[in-house]
Amino acid sequence: MTIRIVLFINVLTMYLDAAYSTQGGKTYRRYLLRESYRHEGKVKHRTIANLSHCSEAEIAAIKLALRHKGDLAQLGSVQELNPQQGARIGAVCCLLAVAQRLGLAQALGSQRPGKLALWQVFARLMDQGSRLSAVRLAESHAASDLLGLAPFNEEHLYQNLAWLAQHQEAIEQRLFRRRYGAAAPQLFLYDVTSSYLEGVNNVLAAFGYNRDGKKGKQQLVIGLLTGPEGAPVAVRVFAGNTQDPKTVSEQIRTLAQGFGVCKVTLVGDRGMLKLPQLQALKEHEFHYITAITKAQIRQLLKTGAFQMHLFESELAEVVIDNTRYILRRNPQRVSELADNRQNKLSALKLRLSDKQRYLDEHPRANPEIARDRLVDYARLLKIDQWAKVTLSGRILALEIDPEAWAKETQLDGCYVIKSDVPGEAASAAAIHQRYKDLAQVERAFRTFKSGHLEIRPTFVQTEASTRGHVFVVMLAYLLERELAHYWRHLDLTVSEALDELGSVRGIELVIANVTCQKVPQPTGINQELLAAAQVKLPDTLPLRKIHVATRKKLSSS
Repeated sequence: MTIRIVLFINVLTMYLDAAYSTQGGKTYRRYLLRESYRHEGKVKHRTIANLSHCSEAEIAAIKLALRHKGDLAQLGSVQELNPQQGARIGAVCCLLAVAQRLGLAQALGSQRPGKLALWQVFARLMDQGSRLSAVRLAESHAASDLLGLAPFNEEHLYQNLAWLAQHQEAIEQRLFRRRYGAAAPQLFLYDVTSSYLEGVNNVLAAFGYNRDGKKGKQQLVIGLLTGPEGAPVAVRVFAGNTQDPKTVSEQIRTLAQGFGVCKVTLVGDRGMLKLPQLQALKEHEFHYITAITKAQIRQLLKTGAFQMHLFESELAEVVIDNTRYILRRNPQRVSELADNRQNKLSALKLRLSDKQRYLDEHPRANPEIARDRLVDYARLLKIDQWAKVTLSGRILALEIDPEAWAKETQLDGCYVIKSDVPGEAASAAAIHQRYKDLAQVERAFRTFKSGHLEIRPTFVQTEASTRGHVFVVMLAYLLERELAHYWRHLDLTVSEALDELGSVRGIELVIANVTCQKVPQPTGINQELLAAAQVKLPDTLPLRKIHVATRKKLSSS
């Protein structure tokens, strides 16, 4: 069946010929720009151009131009002009441009799942909420118009988290190749953190070593692998009771198999790279840089391998069985520990003074109970090894054990870095600096957890959704890190800057029943933000009027 619609703008002139046909339940359209003319007293037609490849917005523009062909200069002031407020476009435009520049949009792909994943990344940066809030955010921002998304709800986003978890390694590999090409780095940083959960239904939830200070909360364990510059290349999620060293094998596999790198040095914090992990690195011909514990330092001092005077130099190096140890004492850390210890001692003295006053004023009070409570307080402050509370009759006193004090303060500010990197490959100063680079991973974790991206608390329950959620946060951090670099000279955080850009709205223009979306010229701080990020807003945008809605409605109470 074919339906033919011919739009005559004027006899003996140019017009648009539209035809629609349905075959096999599918409708096809065809647009021809044609011209009518008179020949030998008869009206004839000829085709000027086939416009079937044009979008609906372009066809509408051509119709409008033909309708007002005699007065194009005054087209913008025709009486049918009806401007309306459009959607927010500034933040999404900026994020999309940066995501394309980093290769993130390409790594996720141009199909619907990739576009939904990209929106989840943007939503995490713009508003650190749930999948439900991400849908509501898309309604006020031009997410569908800019990303070309069909209608979706929160269930589609939860399903998309599972898709992300399934394709995570492939996406990480595309980003890795995009960033480094054939020149893969030879040094990677690795660290582990935990993130508490609300509820007890997450399949990976477990009680473990709690870094968040949330008593009674189950948690996840997250391992983050970054390049030498601190940009993440992979993230993994483990059960909440997984010990840090047990997460390392997964990262070794990621490097060896997923990224196909060789001659790698893995930098990990103390206590993480233990004997089994070091053996696994050796099997892959990888090197390591880590640190040893205070107990290990004391043991090496006891055997004579180290001497305390070595810590007083800027950097000292000791080689034992081809293993290099770089020794240093940090004066700033010495001062911090001394101040902290003095504050605790002052707190104990103040409480002792209060207890003594109470005993003096209450003759029937039991002095042994007062002493025991002070001992418990000293234990709570972790100074009971050298700060001793004594009782003589009804008099409380505080004594400092000089031997215990010397042992306590001996290694203040001292640390030892351990590595098997050959001396000809890196100097002691270079190894020391690489270990200090772990601070970049710690910065990422701060942004993940308590900073801009707020990964916690985590509300998802299935393993796939949990892994997808954490992966979304990692990808959002890539964008956050890039934007922070662009806007480092402006007195705004990334979160504040995105809020500012969110104020840039399109203007819907309805002219003679034809609708388009005009993008206004940004001014002030928005102009500065876009210029710093090297982003230029388009002059116009398609207006698809895609309705995005949640399945769950806001409470009416």
